[in-house]
Amino acid sequence: MDCTNCATGLDHCHGTLVTHSDGLAECTEAGCTDTDRPRHTLVIDCEAMTGGCVCALAPLEALRRAS
Repeated sequence: MDCTNCATGLDHCHGTLVTHSDGLAECTEAGCTDTDRPRHTLVIDCEAMTGGCVCALAPLEALRRAS
């Protein structure tokens, strides 16, 4: 199967953009440094990742230590 975006020369990424609670984002595609949302067809919140994310757990840990 061919990628339509590749065939038309559209600037895009095949990786998944993972957004974090602190506003940062990272891509699962090796070498992708442009984390602009429109370049990525797949965008997920880090909390949706299997096992969660450190940034999503950090506020919970801070609350546990405070209590």
